[in-house]
Amino acid sequence: MQIVIFGAGSLGSLVGAVLARDHEVTLVGRESHVTAVRERGLVLEGELEATVEPRATTDGAGLAADLAVVTVKSYDTRGAAETLATGAFDAVLSLQNGMGNETVLADALDEPVLAGTASYGAVLREPGIVECTGIGELVLGDRRGGESAIADRTADAFRSAGLEATVSEAMPRRLWEKLAVNAAINPVTALTATENAAVLEEPAADLARGATRETARVARAEGVGLSNREALAATERVVEETAANTSSMRQDVLAERRTEIDAINGYVLERAVEHGLEVPTNRTLAALVRAWERGRGLR
Repeated sequence: MQIVIFGAGSLGSLVGAVLARDHEVTLVGRESHVTAVRERGLVLEGELEATVEPRATTDGAGLAADLAVVTVKSYDTRGAAETLATGAFDAVLSLQNGMGNETVLADALDEPVLAGTASYGAVLREPGIVECTGIGELVLGDRRGGESAIADRTADAFRSAGLEATVSEAMPRRLWEKLAVNAAINPVTALTATENAAVLEEPAADLARGATRETARVARAEGVGLSNREALAATERVVEETAANTSSMRQDVLAERRTEIDAINGYVLERAVEHGLEVPTNRTLAALVRAWERGRGLR
């Protein structure tokens, strides 16, 4: 299968490296990373190991492939969609944090858009080198739910390369469950400079549980059946499985980059306002991270 990884950062490079063992992969990334991959190949270290030689480019315009996997930050989704619209693909899969990305892609593209979640731990150590810090799984399916032949074919291709991949007919619920988990883990670890394990420990645990419960309540208002108990169980499970991991938002803070707070806690707040709900924990977490961003000139 011909696959374009649009946004070859930590997760995109990990997924691209594994897929390149069995498929024809093109990475679209930053110049320093692209140059390193062209010169020395892409090195995957940690719990997965490989050295592969995918194609790499800084220009994602006019590309054609069977599949485009979008792994850019949520605030770059619109730009990615506009660039992808100049190419041709059989399908486009979003493997991004936060909510709303699939809608942005679908509004700009004629191709079918799949939704996906990823629980692999990934850190881009330096240009050309990505570390797998934890084995996870990819879950994907039609962004609106239901059966999808394209999702089945995509999962088969991922599995053939060695990725854990499953297809879900309930992706809207999966996305809200992931949002409930991320609303707890990402801002708490980013603001406290801790690994994921801290989310289950006091005094952060009450704060994290509050963010999760509020997100589940907003999901139900959106017509998605996600109970508080289910959301809390999912958060606990993910934290236990990724206890030593550094969350993507903490990685952004450490690198003094803009975070995806708008698409995580900010999205919960936005949808809550639409439904007349109060989400004080998500409101506070969003405000604190946005204040940090503004203080660094990132907003």
